Amino acid sequence: MERYTEVKVQGYEQYSRELEQHRGRPLFALFCGDKDEQGVSWCPDCVRAEPVVRKELTHLPEGSVFIYCLVGERAYWKDPNNEFKRILKLKGVPTLLKVGTPQKLTEDECLKSDLVQMLFCED
Repeated sequence: MERYTEVKVQGYEQYSRELEQHRGRPLFALFCGDKDEQGVSWCPDCVRAEPVVRKELTHLPEGSVFIYCLVGERAYWKDPNNEFKRILKLKGVPTLLKVGTPQKLTEDECLKSDLVQMLFCED
């Protein structure tokens, strides 16, 4: 059996749906800027952070869910009233969070594998 389940979502509504669906399991979410046809995000930090975070996924707790969430186009992200900023209080992308806890890594912190590993491992 897989140690964890990965779900890819686009936008706040899909993200919320997945949270509901996996309630009761350890949830982790990585928020990144949308990607173009070539699969490249408009957010250069997201491009650098994704491989770092993915490398540490092996440290996720047994049975957890990893949600890879695209937050939308740059213009949407820049809007201070978008749902991610308004409801989740995200300040930047990439943001990696342990859902339901204050634990999160933002921007440059997502590039440090030791911090990512710590977030995944800590209870």
